[in-house]
Amino acid sequence: MFGHTVPSNGVFIATDLMSTGETWIERTELLDTSQRDIITGGALSKRFSRLPLWLSHPANISGFYGLLVSFALILPYMMTNDFWEAAWILHSSLLIVSCLVLGMCSRIIVAITKRMPVVPFRKVLYPMPFIGLGLFALSSTDLLAVHPYISWTLLMVPGPLYVHLSWAPRWRLLCMIEDEINPFEGMDAPERTEEVSEFAGNDSEIVEVIEEFDSEE
Repeated sequence: MFGHTVPSNGVFIATDLMSTGETWIERTELLDTSQRDIITGGALSKRFSRLPLWLSHPANISGFYGLLVSFALILPYMMTNDFWEAAWILHSSLLIVSCLVLGMCSRIIVAITKRMPVVPFRKVLYPMPFIGLGLFALSSTDLLAVHPYISWTLLMVPGPLYVHLSWAPRWRLLCMIEDEINPFEGMDAPERTEEVSEFAGNDSEIVEVIEEFDSEE
């Protein structure tokens, strides 16, 4: 259950147990800002976190990614096959099921390891599906000889990898809060040294001002 905790670094974390009728979204408002950022994540994770927990299960999110990729493959299949429906349905089904299985595996691994969310490599991860789709289209039209494993890997990996690194651990934290369990119990609030240094750079005066504001909060 949530309770009052004062970590060793002096940052007070208000973690009162709220009424049973309130949702995890309202309970996260009682956490420290850095802890709340871990739970909510970036823009994509925030969208998923607004869904019911049963719907935002890592397997469902990973399978949804496979469904989106399947829709993107309709045009290349239509352009290269006279009877493309059967091949598209077969390959799309395999893609979606594979993503579902990988998402479920990530859920099991995170449940065992209890790993915290990791920020995915966005600059590498996000362009991969588009590159894979482009290579798949070029290969299908015989404009460029690309091994199918390369294009299919680029198409399939980003979604399950995002789920494994970011969403599956975050979904576990959301479930704990929904069950009125404090996932950060006994843990100190994360330090803000890296965040301050990224903002202020090497300017020591700005760093000192920010630290003074932090001490007054």
